[in-house]
Amino acid sequence: MAATSSLDALERLASSSARAEPGKRMLVIVNPYATTVSERLKHLVVYALQGRYQVDSVETQARGHATELTREAAREGYDVVCAFGGDGTVNEAANGLAGSQTPLTCLPGGSANVFARILGIPNDVVDATEHLLRLADDWTPRPIDFGVVNDRRFLFTAGLGLDASVTERVDAHPRLKARLGPWYYAWCGISAFNRRYVVKPPQLAVEIDGAVVAGVSAMVQNTMPYTYFGRRRVDLAEDVALDSGTLAGVVLRRANPLDMPSIIWRALSDRARIVKHRRVTGFSGQTSLVVRSTDGRPLPLQVDGDFLGDVERADFRVDPGALHVVA
Repeated sequence: MAATSSLDALERLASSSARAEPGKRMLVIVNPYATTVSERLKHLVVYALQGRYQVDSVETQARGHATELTREAAREGYDVVCAFGGDGTVNEAANGLAGSQTPLTCLPGGSANVFARILGIPNDVVDATEHLLRLADDWTPRPIDFGVVNDRRFLFTAGLGLDASVTERVDAHPRLKARLGPWYYAWCGISAFNRRYVVKPPQLAVEIDGAVVAGVSAMVQNTMPYTYFGRRRVDLAEDVALDSGTLAGVVLRRANPLDMPSIIWRALSDRARIVKHRRVTGFSGQTSLVVRSTDGRPLPLQVDGDFLGDVERADFRVDPGALHVVA
């Protein structure tokens, strides 16, 4: 019912959009497999945007395709690239625009749409489309930082350990991810924790300013929040923003079932801070750091909610002002 309502609203928006003189050139990169994207939805969004922009659209065909498309868009002189999909699509699109003057914007098409929400873009596709139409009259691109891990750029978070294990499980079942949303993440989190982190969890060390923090999971952020659980933001790291020129994060030092309820409560609380938990070490103000395995077992790695595989070492750094966004 909600999807039908959105389509009807987009039809009305497309019909009512003023057909202005051709404006800025926009390339819309669509992930057709994203949680909420359908062929009809794509066409309605593109038609509505044509009220204020010269719009071309293209669908991604495989992993990494969005990066190739945005590199080409920057070379061809597009005024803006819009990533229409989930956070994985947005991450790939952003990687292709790194170092260029072509700004990125996005439309929510995934299950969480964390980066769009961080930018202040509405999580409803109709409201988000209206938001992009208004931007044509208030065009103020701004530079933001990239986080970088092993030469892969990320926009808001990267993690090694438990959160990457959860991402791996979720990515393996996209239909359940689409149907159950954050509750499927929660179930995968419990399952991954019980299977891999209660008995003999992977061991890692985070090297920060000459100090070493041992633990079982590490999350590194380029901004806040870490993610969303439905409408509720999940805050882990502190004192970091898209233009701060630094990274921040947390290290979970021990995986114990007795600790997890209070850790989860702090992550979801509006008042309690997870960095104050006795099993968590927080850090901020870093321009680089290293995370490495200390027991010979590779560590699962995710960036912006996209599982990348297992690594024995992760080298982090910040790339200040390397991406322009408009939102």
